[in-house]
Amino acid sequence: MLHIVRVSLDHILLGLLRQPASGYDLKAILDQGIGHFWAAELSQIYPTLKRLKKKRWLRSHQAPARRGPRRRVYEITPVGRRALREWLASGPQVGDERFAYLAQTYLLDELGDLNQSLRFFAQLRDRLDEKLETLRQTERSWAAADPRYPDQLSLTDFHVQLTLRSGLLSLASKVQWCTESIRRIRSRVKRGTQNGRSLSRTSLAAHRRGRGGAVAVLDSRRRA
Repeated sequence: MLHIVRVSLDHILLGLLRQPASGYDLKAILDQGIGHFWAAELSQIYPTLKRLKKKRWLRSHQAPARRGPRRRVYEITPVGRRALREWLASGPQVGDERFAYLAQTYLLDELGDLNQSLRFFAQLRDRLDEKLETLRQTERSWAAADPRYPDQLSLTDFHVQLTLRSGLLSLASKVQWCTESIRRIRSRVKRGTQNGRSLSRTSLAAHRRGRGGAVAVLDSRRRA
């Protein structure tokens, strides 16, 4: 059963703190390890750690650093581990994913210029393709370094690899979408089809009333 919820940073940090780490360590893990599906800034991480400690899901102690002042290291408590396991056992949780570039795509007709749409998708494809190549290099390096890759890995690494595959497949589909969109936009440019940039009064009224949602808006555009 799928649960539609807003996933918080709390459980992500609990899971990463199965091994003691500082806030700075956690930021590095997020950037280098799971950045393809979850990102957070230090300005989010430190307040979350303090809140989890207040809930007694974490404890902390001062530890020497290689250089500079001593650092604060956090580790999960039995209460925190119980909360983490309850979250993991509750079933898949699907949050509201927000992609700014999709919102931009939805509104690109405001520019009234398909050539700008073409540049937008070319730039987006380049950026997504760069991220995809980074994950592909990660997969190649991992496979070359570990003969157990992918299905004989340790239980921990096996599940890490599953998230890596999700990132690879998701990004590949997005790059494919960009390529398809570029082809379709070029076709419209070649035909000289622009269609203006304004919604019809009928579709705007439907949108404001909330009747039919995006389907009504898109349908009215097709009729126009």
